[in-house]
Amino acid sequence: MPSPLKALCAALIAVLLSPVAATASTVDAAADPVRVMPLGDSITQGGSIGGYRLDLGTKLRAAGRSIDFVGSLSDGPASMPDRNHEGHPGWTIAQVDANVVNWLRTYNPRTILLHIGTNDMYGSDPAGAPRRLSALVDKITAQSPSAEVFVSTIIPIRFADSTVRNYNAAIVPLLRAKAAAGKRVHVVDMYPAVPISDLPDGIHPNAAGYGKMAAVWFNALSAVPGSIGDPAPPQPGGPCTATPVVTRSWDGGFQGEVTVANPAASAISGWTVRFTLPGGHAVTQIWNGVASGSVTVTNVSYNGTIGSGGSTTFGFIASGSGAPAIGTAACSSP
Repeated sequence: MPSPLKALCAALIAVLLSPVAATASTVDAAADPVRVMPLGDSITQGGSIGGYRLDLGTKLRAAGRSIDFVGSLSDGPASMPDRNHEGHPGWTIAQVDANVVNWLRTYNPRTILLHIGTNDMYGSDPAGAPRRLSALVDKITAQSPSAEVFVSTIIPIRFADSTVRNYNAAIVPLLRAKAAAGKRVHVVDMYPAVPISDLPDGIHPNAAGYGKMAAVWFNALSAVPGSIGDPAPPQPGGPCTATPVVTRSWDGGFQGEVTVANPAASAISGWTVRFTLPGGHAVTQIWNGVASGSVTVTNVSYNGTIGSGGSTTFGFIASGSGAPAIGTAACSSP
């Protein structure tokens, strides 16, 4: 007769392997944000304003998409909630090619946004740049065959426009041939989106130019199912929204604020906001709200009711290492 211990072990194994356990694992995996790697040179890095990444992240969050920019670099304004990328100032196609496999292995992106070739245009061999780009894309798709690879034409250069046009004209058929062969490669025509008037130094966009790039990327991503996941389902029981921002920062911490708004036609009574602190911080002080866990904030007695079209704000201090940042915030109401 089987011993009680063996019977108990068999029961535990059956529970762990049951369809319920598998379903829960599937749901958790589906809830993970989509990893998106902005890849390229200084135009991807975007200087102190965060380049197109700032506006693109805002557009994606507003559309209910849960995404995570990934890469070994992190910079941009303190108010930017997700600052990771692989935009390396001054780099050529060959330099990206020499490092890309390691980045792909490390960050395993679901989606890649590639704008590269600008520094090749005034290098020693601009005519060979299309061939180098083709080899780079082949390396990316070989390493990450299930990733969606969005490759854009490069934006204008004031003093090398004809060279840029020749490069763009050459890469489009190469990329389309890869897509026709079954690779997950998507051509994005970025060149006409940014006028030379939006390039103060003739190469790099200003904020308006980066905003135009963000719009092109957003439209391209939205046209490919799965590249940025599915829109987040409405929060049960409530129409409220939560908009976070970093208001100031210092060595070892930062201050943040979250605006809770009610866009519905009737008042809400009570709200809960959930968000993350991807910079490795923890909330140490809060006002106009009650914090618990990592991180859930509920209203206090005097700001739980929000009329139609109204809003309220709570603030907090977060301490810890890493870049100051606030992840996408979700709001629900009973």
